[in-house]
Amino acid sequence: MRLAYSETGPADAPVVLLGSSLGAASGMWAPQLDALGAHFRLIAFDHRGHGASEAPPGPYTIDDLGNDVIELLDTLGVEQASYVGISLGGAVGLWLAQHAPARFHRFAIFCPPANLAANPQPWRDRAAQVRADGTQAITEATLGRWFRPDFTGEIEPIRQMLLSTSDEGYAACCEALSATNLVPELPSITAPVLLVTTDSDTSVPPETVVPLAAQIPGAHLEIIENAAHLVTYSHPDIVNPLLRTHLG
Repeated sequence: MRLAYSETGPADAPVVLLGSSLGAASGMWAPQLDALGAHFRLIAFDHRGHGASEAPPGPYTIDDLGNDVIELLDTLGVEQASYVGISLGGAVGLWLAQHAPARFHRFAIFCPPANLAANPQPWRDRAAQVRADGTQAITEATLGRWFRPDFTGEIEPIRQMLLSTSDEGYAACCEALSATNLVPELPSITAPVLLVTTDSDTSVPPETVVPLAAQIPGAHLEIIENAAHLVTYSHPDIVNPLLRTHLG
């Protein structure tokens, strides 16, 4: 399946893929484009069922979502890239690190749901709710988890991404995550990994992310304070220097 994507930066620069959160599209990376676009060829893509990508009927699996990214690399003729992902995009990044190590240099993984199979029912319930009532039924609650109450930035673009996400695409990605357990193969990861969580993330709580760092050989863990789930959007002043240092 062909994913929709946008490119920023020099065509001959090192390639960095940007994988978005569940319910968001490539536009969520706007705070990173200026800061990183001078140094990298940034390719921000939409997961299947999101943004401008097609939304085939579910079920989806994490294998489907990961293989979509490999197909994108093949389509672009890119042999190797680095990868930055958050939330759903973070889970996909961990899958890629485990299953396609030859295609990637480095990973920066933000707030990844690595083992939702341990408690799948809330995600199945959310999928059923969205299929019944649309993404508008979960948009305000999602924004409440993605941003702290004291966030003063512009939320409307993110709200519109959620509202415009395919109901079937969102639901099928929820179901894919609900069946995902990436923990057993974490020790097989060989690429350098920057793992980031936040102190106020109620979507993927830090206590589920911090232990992953000890299982990924050589992983570097960062905990960002006074931030919630969508930290790449809310705290680019902290995130962008971390990415610039890690990606080289």
